[in-house]
Amino acid sequence: MASVTKRPNGKWRARYRDAAGKEHARHFARKVEGQRWLDEVTADVITGRYVDPRAGDATFDDYMKAWSSLQVWKPRTAVGMDLIRRSVPFGDVRLRALTASHVEAWKKQMVADGYAPLTVNHRLTAVRSVLKAAVGENRIAVNAAATVKPVRLEGRTKRVEIPPPAAVASVLQATEPRMRAYVELAAFAGLRLGECSAVQLGDVDFLRRVLHVRRQVQACPGGKPEVREPKYESVRDVPVPDELLQTLSRHVEQQGVSSAGWFFFTGAGDPLPPSTVHYWWKRTVRAAGVPGLHLHALRHFYASGLIAAGCDVVTVQRALGHSKPSTTLDTYSHLWPDAEDRTRCATADLVAEVRGAEQRRARAN
Repeated sequence: MASVTKRPNGKWRARYRDAAGKEHARHFARKVEGQRWLDEVTADVITGRYVDPRAGDATFDDYMKAWSSLQVWKPRTAVGMDLIRRSVPFGDVRLRALTASHVEAWKKQMVADGYAPLTVNHRLTAVRSVLKAAVGENRIAVNAAATVKPVRLEGRTKRVEIPPPAAVASVLQATEPRMRAYVELAAFAGLRLGECSAVQLGDVDFLRRVLHVRRQVQACPGGKPEVREPKYESVRDVPVPDELLQTLSRHVEQQGVSSAGWFFFTGAGDPLPPSTVHYWWKRTVRAAGVPGLHLHALRHFYASGLIAAGCDVVTVQRALGHSKPSTTLDTYSHLWPDAEDRTRCATADLVAEVRGAEQRRARAN
């Protein structure tokens, strides 16, 4: 029920009851203003955009805490989202009072403070998700972050570190025997650090020459490392060469595996934690004479080899376990030959065929 009635003081009182029976009222100087307000409320109810005026009383900080507590996240994701929550300058602003200007000002400040564009955009996406949930719960009618554009990434081409074969050979020579297979899994199968640490004997199919990537070892803040699904759920089967299978076979014969089947394990039989791997890697690359080389660069080395051999984007994506082809292209697009290179190669083949035909005709004459 809705109505506009005149009060003894000359003001007009517009009121209505929502679906829950709660009454809402406002006072206006003119009847037409009260009727316009009721019409707007009615339109919102009909279009499904109606929001209880008091539903957005919670502050952004309080709402994000409550929302985050309901999400199923990995520990590192939860830590990252909490960092974002604490970094926003509008945490004490009520949801219904939050505007795009608040979010725009935050974005501008992050850029001024020197945050990388990807970091800024990641934080904006997080806030946009929180406010989207608030809209879905009818806490607010509009997502204040929906119209805030991400920071442009033009002119910031990502160039990955690709070590030369000589550097990889130096690392293999410098590493201790029990970790040689670890280096080869990264360089010749493209496994990430956590994926290498999580390899078990049952993951290696020696007959089909396939390595099953099924898990990773992930560090947890303040706690013991945990075995989880691979990053972005990139469970995959990686075809591997005979040479790598021979290395893995020698590792089993000479180094053994844990009772649970781990290739690389601690004295307690647990898979190697990231902290131990980082310590070993720093010591190894110093001994190899390439102290600036990162372990993840061996994964890039593997990808560059696939591309150089003519593998297409989807093949490389699947081998690396990327969630989508665009991720592979964003990282390695500069390694694929461009249209001009392909044109030159195709033309060179045509020239070779014609030259060969000319020589055959000359010999026949």
